[in-house]
Amino acid sequence: MRVILFSWEYHPRVVGKLANYVKELARRLAQSGVETFLVTYHDYLTGEFEEEGVKVHRVSNPVKTHISVLTWVLTLNQEVERAAANIYYRSGKQVDLIDVQDWHFIPAAVTLKKAFGIPFVYSVESLEDHRSHGANTPFNMAIKSIEWLGLYEADRVVVKSDWMAGEVVRIYRVPEAKVRIVKLGVDFWPKTILEVYGELCREAFVRG
Repeated sequence: MRVILFSWEYHPRVVGKLANYVKELARRLAQSGVETFLVTYHDYLTGEFEEEGVKVHRVSNPVKTHISVLTWVLTLNQEVERAAANIYYRSGKQVDLIDVQDWHFIPAAVTLKKAFGIPFVYSVESLEDHRSHGANTPFNMAIKSIEWLGLYEADRVVVKSDWMAGEVVRIYRVPEAKVRIVKLGVDFWPKTILEVYGELCREAFVRG
């Protein structure tokens, strides 16, 4: 199995808890025999690196000045797409799936799904309704639109609690059958993620 992870934060760039989670996930996947690629962001530490069996691709934003996180995200997505497309072609067009951590790189994942037929998992870290306490400014609505796009286009939605599972269903009307709960702090959580990946691979095989 060949998997690409997308994450807007990863060591040594740590913003919150996501960086540690993604590092552990990538390491566990590689140890399980999954060929694991990671596309992430860094201001200056760019290029390709091998770290604990994980092939890490760090990209920077070609646009250096931004008025908000939204412009930063949308201009950075083209570099994420480029790095992932390079992985796809170098691996002989054999990428089984993409796992997008949080909403930031959803546009890139959707583009790659449409262009190459690569299914993707949307791993929800948080939702804009919770981060902004229900604010409905144009800025908030734009981020919510990206979240909706990801939840609609994703082949599976992974959440980390029963509460978040209920929230994606309530707020975005995601079909319950599409949602998988992976509870952290439980020894078998990487196994649960591998089961989700396996489901998608089998479905892709059936579709031919």
